[in-house]
Amino acid sequence: MANKTLWSDEYWLLLMQLYLKKPMGVKPVYSREMVALALELHIHPKVLYDKMFQLRRMELPHIERLWGKYSKSPRKLARGVALLRRMKGFGLADDFYDGVELNESWERDFKPLPIASQQWTQITNIHLIVILDEYFRLTPVTMTEQTPEVRELAKLIKFTPRQVVEVLETFMSCDPYLSRNQDVTSPLTEPCREIWGRYGDVNPNKLAELAAQLKEYF
Repeated sequence: MANKTLWSDEYWLLLMQLYLKKPMGVKPVYSREMVALALELHIHPKVLYDKMFQLRRMELPHIERLWGKYSKSPRKLARGVALLRRMKGFGLADDFYDGVELNESWERDFKPLPIASQQWTQITNIHLIVILDEYFRLTPVTMTEQTPEVRELAKLIKFTPRQVVEVLETFMSCDPYLSRNQDVTSPLTEPCREIWGRYGDVNPNKLAELAAQLKEYF
C-alpha cells in the first residue's frame, strides 16, 4: 500500500459502477472485481471496501450529488467511467504515480509467482495463504488427496487435489514442530517459506479470517 493513500474523488465513479453491479451493494473486500479495481488504482482492496461503505451511506455532499446524477442513469455512469479510464496515464504506475513511493506487497500476492515450473504457472501467494489455513486445520495423516477438505479446497481454487497436497507437504518442511527434512527443495519451497514467515506464527483465528475473505476471490 502506498505511504499515502492515492485516492481521488474521480474514483467514486468507478466504485459506484461496481456497487450498482448486480447483485447491487457493497462487494466482498477480496471479491475478484474489487481486487481488479484495487490493482488498477494501486489502492488496497480494504481501502476501497471502506470507501464503498461511505458511498452507500452518502456521507458527503459530493457523494450525494453523484448519486443524484448517475444512480438512475447507467449509460451516463458508463460514459463517465469510460472517459476517466481514457485519461492519459490512468492506471499506469510509471506515469500516473511518478514520484510516489509504492509498497506493492499486497499487489504481488495476487499475481502469479515467478516459479520456473510448468505445473505452477498460475500459483499466487493467495493460493498459498488459503492452503496454509487448511494446513493448520488438518493433521499430517489427513493431508492426502482423498481427504474431503483437500478435495473441496482444490475445487474452489481450481487446483488438483495432488497440487494442494504438494503445497501442504511443502509447508510441512517449513513447520518447526515437525521433524521433517528442512532441506527439502521444490519450486514451492521459497514461496512457502515466505508465507510461513508471514503467517505461520500469527493467531490462527486471524489467519482463518483472512483466508475466508480471500476465498471470495475464487
